[in-house]
Amino acid sequence: MAKRTKKAKKGIESLKQKIEKHFEKIDNDILEKDETTARYHIKELDRSLIIALEKKMTFLTKNSKENKEFLDVWKKKLEKYKKKLSIE
Repeated sequence: MAKRTKKAKKGIESLKQKIEKHFEKIDNDILEKDETTARYHIKELDRSLIIALEKKMTFLTKNSKENKEFLDVWKKKLEKYKKKLSIE
């Protein structure tokens, strides 16, 4: 079990970094008025990265308040971008 926990923790950190990179790319795309690429990064976050992070965090700690708050911050930011680009 210790190996799985260690691997999950590394996976969480990796996902956090990927999520941050995608949000940076969205910011750059919006500044450069490249909505097509921004939409791609939003969909990538929405469909896989945030869901994967949520699953790994749930595996480590069942319904941790800290994890829930962390995920809520990213989800709210993602929703803000979706509204900005009229994505449903």
